Amino acid sequence: MDRARLAEFLRSRRAALQPEDVGLPRGQRRRRTGGLRREEVAALSDMSSDYYSRIEQQRGPQPSEQMLASIARGLRLSLAERDHLFRLGGYPAPQRVRRNEHINPGMMRVFDGLGDVAAQVVSDLGETLTQTRLATALLGDETSFTGLARSAHYRWFTDPDARRSYPDQDHPRHSRLIASDLHRAYTRDGRGSRAAEIVDALLAGSPEFAELWRQHPVAGPYCAPKRIQHPELGLLELHCQVLVDPDQSQLLQVFTATPGSESHEKLRLLSVVAGQRL
Repeated sequence: MDRARLAEFLRSRRAALQPEDVGLPRGQRRRRTGGLRREEVAALSDMSSDYYSRIEQQRGPQPSEQMLASIARGLRLSLAERDHLFRLGGYPAPQRVRRNEHINPGMMRVFDGLGDVAAQVVSDLGETLTQTRLATALLGDETSFTGLARSAHYRWFTDPDARRSYPDQDHPRHSRLIASDLHRAYTRDGRGSRAAEIVDALLAGSPEFAELWRQHPVAGPYCAPKRIQHPELGLLELHCQVLVDPDQSQLLQVFTATPGSESHEKLRLLSVVAGQRL
């Protein structure tokens, strides 16, 4: 770990960002220097301000790989910059095939502008990387799972709770779409990949998935219209637009409703309720 260069690198990247770059208001208080404040970077990185400050001040323990990944996301680092950050922190650069948790800075800039919209960034394995507050209110917190359960694709075939937000008659269509997503990722990444790990587990544990897998399902990265059964507001009929980042194999999903429809009004009400809870 090179404490001095790590601290210097973090300060340089923090100084290069403005609040508007990361979806933060500039506020009324005058800034003594350009760039983000330490506490803003800490909040964006989901860590305490004291912890982040100690790294910039060359104090405290060596940050873990997980902490460095969070800082890379908070500072909107490119893949090359993220790899450099890991090396300064005393770790090898993450393998890009196996680790797809880093969100492209361009994708994050688009996401940052969607604060009042139900949107989330997911990997092509169904791993939710970040959500707006409205997406969390609509779908639940999908970023807190660990292990294979991080993949919504895995949970769909193994956890009955994963299906409760969708009407029963929609389940066969969702199952086939999810199986086709895994089929595409498995074909691309091959044995030994994260996709293969999920597929092997599902073949062993889900007869429904095994039957779909034998059919070689094929589909594109299409986010079909969704019917969400919300526990408080009932059924919402939503459209889903997708922005694909081919370099990272990640998708930005944006959920909207037809203006003037009952679902549009429910989505607006959900935004108000989510804001009050926050």
